[in-house]
Amino acid sequence: MPIIDKSKYEIGWPWTSGHLQSLYPTLFRKVEKPQYSRQRIITPDADFLDIDWVRGGNRRVAVVLHGLEGSSYAVYVRGMARHLFRNGWDIAAMNFRSCSGESNQTLGFYHSGKTEDLEQVLRHIVIHEIVSAGSYDEISLIGFSIGGNIVLKYLGEQGLRVSPLIKSAVAISVPCDLRGSAEALSLPKNRIYMNRFLRLLRHKIRSKMTLFPNAISDSGFESIRNFKDFDDRYTAPLSGFEDAYDYWDKCSSKKFLGAIRVNTLIINALNDPFLSSTCFPVREAKQSKFVFLETPNYGGHVGFVSWNRDKNSFAEMRALEFLDSQSASDTETELSYSMIVNDK
Repeated sequence: MPIIDKSKYEIGWPWTSGHLQSLYPTLFRKVEKPQYSRQRIITPDADFLDIDWVRGGNRRVAVVLHGLEGSSYAVYVRGMARHLFRNGWDIAAMNFRSCSGESNQTLGFYHSGKTEDLEQVLRHIVIHEIVSAGSYDEISLIGFSIGGNIVLKYLGEQGLRVSPLIKSAVAISVPCDLRGSAEALSLPKNRIYMNRFLRLLRHKIRSKMTLFPNAISDSGFESIRNFKDFDDRYTAPLSGFEDAYDYWDKCSSKKFLGAIRVNTLIINALNDPFLSSTCFPVREAKQSKFVFLETPNYGGHVGFVSWNRDKNSFAEMRALEFLDSQSASDTETELSYSMIVNDK
């Protein structure tokens, strides 16, 4: 598909700063907490996933995935949920393992390529909300940062087998080349982000230590300075990868884009401090009939600050515009649940 390099998103100084765009919403944006209803599903490995729902009797549901160490209560998820719900969508905000306020029950937890958990959530929605209850006609996927990576990787893995109930997807601020993004975040200018992530991840490791005191430890954590160190010590061995490089290579969504068969919009700002040049899949988008790549000059990482009456970010407005353009809610939708409800 054509590269959307002439994005509608425009903003003046000082919001042309990628750092200001990345930090301001997290620190200062106010979005009321949605009236979530929580649903817990049990995974095949006897763990659990929590889904936070916003229901209004709409026939379309958006499954929203947060970023690293986020949750359904992250301000960007709340903003997206509010905007979509006001415009005819129900929301299923997925919490990754250990991100819903309670530590998960297995030694491993989530990572940037763990698409099997997204598949479990979609399987649950199709079986219980669509086939059994008849609540929805279609599903769309929205992912922020590593949540976007998971969405893209999942759609690429599914390829032609993807359920026809999934009509569209939007991925925002996506580190689709995990190694490139990790190296970008290791730069001195990005130390503020790296330190915050490591602080949050250490807290998560300590929580895991209470459940598995003989299997995991944070001893010597002070020597971990970047994602290479963390993923070598924790993510890779806990998730079945050889090392950080093996994990990044196998889980980067960039290599899966060519197999996507659902119309998908990627929004990556050119001044996103989290993204390397390799996180802008121009060649892959040009070669695909299904992947649209929009690269605004500004926006930072999951920022896209906009000063409009309804206090919506550009990413929220653009996502709704794209999802609505792909929606089949006004036509008869064939009830098919394809491979999503069948054991592989």
